[in-house]
Amino acid sequence: MTRKGSSGLKLSHLAAQAERIDRDLGAIRRALRKPLENEISRGELTVPQTAVMKVVVRQPGISLKDLSRQISLAHSTVSGIVDRLEKRGMLRREPDPLDGRATCIHPTNQVTDFVRSQLPNLSRGPLQTALGNARPEERATIEQALSRLRELLEAEAEA
Repeated sequence: MTRKGSSGLKLSHLAAQAERIDRDLGAIRRALRKPLENEISRGELTVPQTAVMKVVVRQPGISLKDLSRQISLAHSTVSGIVDRLEKRGMLRREPDPLDGRATCIHPTNQVTDFVRSQLPNLSRGPLQTALGNARPEERATIEQALSRLRELLEAEAEA
């Protein structure tokens, strides 16, 4: 086999391996999101509404403009989401103390409690359960492999 042929074979093998890993990572993301999505649908919330609540809890008093920027959605879309959450008593708008023309968005205590206590458990629960079913050496191998993959991806992104 020529050098070019072995290089082509190597690239083909890498492409197939990357495809399998990408497929596995997608399945992992879906499995991790499932409990959160189930909880969201039970509360009749959407994923964008949940994203808005997370940001507002992290940054109470945030402006609509900054909130839109943080979740990468159009100002009008975020305004509609905030309106719907405000009608449900989950968020409230208050005048900006520095600029009476603007408003600040604040979470209610119920939303703050949900985002701080229940949301992390919903997100990490499946992972924690799965890791609990693995042997200690398997957990260490998984953690090391994912850490190395992250390093490689971050190095590639910086290059």
